[in-house]
Amino acid sequence: MAKFAILPQPSRTTACREGTPAVLIAVVGATAAGKSDLAVELALALDGEVINADSMQLYRGMDIGTAKLNSEERRGVPHHLLDVWDVTETASVAEYQDLAEAVIADITARGKVPVLVGGSGLYVRAALGDLDFPGTDPAIRERLEAELSDAGPAPLYARLAAADPVAAAAILPGNGRRIVRALEVIELSGRPFSATMPGYDAGRPAIQIGVQLPRDELYQRIEARVDRMWAAGLEAEVRHLAAGGLRDGKTASRALGYQQMLRFLDGELTSDQARDETVRATRQFARRQESWFRRDPRVSWLPAGESLTARALDLYSQ
Repeated sequence: MAKFAILPQPSRTTACREGTPAVLIAVVGATAAGKSDLAVELALALDGEVINADSMQLYRGMDIGTAKLNSEERRGVPHHLLDVWDVTETASVAEYQDLAEAVIADITARGKVPVLVGGSGLYVRAALGDLDFPGTDPAIRERLEAELSDAGPAPLYARLAAADPVAAAAILPGNGRRIVRALEVIELSGRPFSATMPGYDAGRPAIQIGVQLPRDELYQRIEARVDRMWAAGLEAEVRHLAAGGLRDGKTASRALGYQQMLRFLDGELTSDQARDETVRATRQFARRQESWFRRDPRVSWLPAGESLTARALDLYSQ
């Protein structure tokens, strides 16, 4: 059961009028598609504030490898839920949902428009109020995490794929933490993990805009972004974070770019190999992001390019 009741959709043309709550606008899609810049443009046009829904941008100090906008790129627009967790902390969608609820309530109470942006599908759905989180069992979790430590994610992922193909399709095969959580819920509840995901008719009113790019162009952008990360000093950033416990972080240490750079620092890969593996893994991740958001019928897709902001504002005002 979703944490929020299904509410009637207010008219988009009146959503921002004085005395009526501003409808949340969410900018979603694959990494490197241009979501962050569009979110800033929309916030400027709508007198809004940006809320981060990228799970890795929640970590302090993970700036270069997550393409976190700097203060100049934010153009004076307030950004929320960046730099929340230390790299040693394990990410929690449930905790994020509580944080997002509070931020959205504050923004709307001040008459501003909340502009949610990110490519982490579960975090977007959490901020939209779609999710109701099942319980946990420390003994089951400990046993599964021991299996993960001993054998790696592959056997656990195979088990998940057999038990719940829908959940497996939405989880990266190397994301041991999420695989463990899915198996824990299945064992604890006796139901598929995917059954805990509600339909697409729950949650708070929102306009969701998906930024769409041709696959070849998206791949080129990803490669160019990784090259910029390397040139901007990702190695130095990872060295600094490693000194602060990055390797101990179950979530942060597996982030794209950071995982590969740690392997370089440990002598397992050359710098070029780490770069190439980051490009490959990010392309794979982008395909999964697109697949995730394509399943949500509430997302309206707009091709990136000229007049994207104007087209998104037209959609919001309909």
